[in-house]
Amino acid sequence: MRELVAVTGAFGFIGKYIARLLISQGQHVITLTNKRLQAASIGEMIIVYPLDFTQPEALTAALRNVDTLYNTYWVRFNYAQTTFERAIQNTQALIQAAHRAGVRRIVHISIANPSIDSPLPYYRGKALLEQYIQQSGIPHAIIRPTVVFGLEDVLINNIAFFLRYLPIFAIPGSGRYRIQPIFVEDLADLAVQAGQSAENQVIDAVGPDIFTYKFLVRLIAEAIGSHSLIIHLPPGIALTLSRLIGFAVRDVVLTKDELDGLMADLLVSREPPLGKTSLREWLASNADICGARYASELQRHYSPQ
Repeated sequence: MRELVAVTGAFGFIGKYIARLLISQGQHVITLTNKRLQAASIGEMIIVYPLDFTQPEALTAALRNVDTLYNTYWVRFNYAQTTFERAIQNTQALIQAAHRAGVRRIVHISIANPSIDSPLPYYRGKALLEQYIQQSGIPHAIIRPTVVFGLEDVLINNIAFFLRYLPIFAIPGSGRYRIQPIFVEDLADLAVQAGQSAENQVIDAVGPDIFTYKFLVRLIAEAIGSHSLIIHLPPGIALTLSRLIGFAVRDVVLTKDELDGLMADLLVSREPPLGKTSLREWLASNADICGARYASELQRHYSPQ
């Protein structure tokens, strides 16, 4: 049966893959987005509505007759008027609109290891929203990915970019902290499967590989043939260096909260991996294009284009 489904940010990284999969399954997809439609292969098959949190009636109207809402909206860091606190309020407004519109189910993209007690605003905000959704009365699935990789991702791609073009690459601290990445298409598949369920679910979305960060960097370097000198620096100095590089590329390369979360082993799961795609094998198949261009977070989410 052809259903009406909604994806927030269907022209963004994760949202695009969820929307593509839904369309391939014959679903009628709408998106709520703040970005203008550019050259997107799925654009002509999606009806676009503004993701304007200041217009609750318009949000409700856009979600009317929607069976399942796939929510990928969030912010990576505080920037100008865009803050974690505002993102929490905005997401709550979206959930309220979904409730008023009679949406049957919400699939919400969260993060691995969220905690209301976390000192990190990213993880605390994600935990607060999980709690809000669970108390909303709307059947739901909460998907908890770690790091998501793919051709358009920020972390893996930009590590490869810097290994390609910088003479030195700095690893903060020992690099023994771990990371368990998931392929974006595997994440999309898990999200769509969860949308077709009727049960309330909380699902860790992680891939089959667990690497230490220093091994991950060397794996990427080997895959792309990097000649960059890999060194270890104290975390504070490495973070300062990333800020200097950020000025050069006009972006936020790494935040202290992200580094703290990485070094606290928050990017791994205790659950069995549900993702099937190995990052090692993916790198081998995409070595020529991984990191060929820098992926700018500010340009992606804050550009007026």
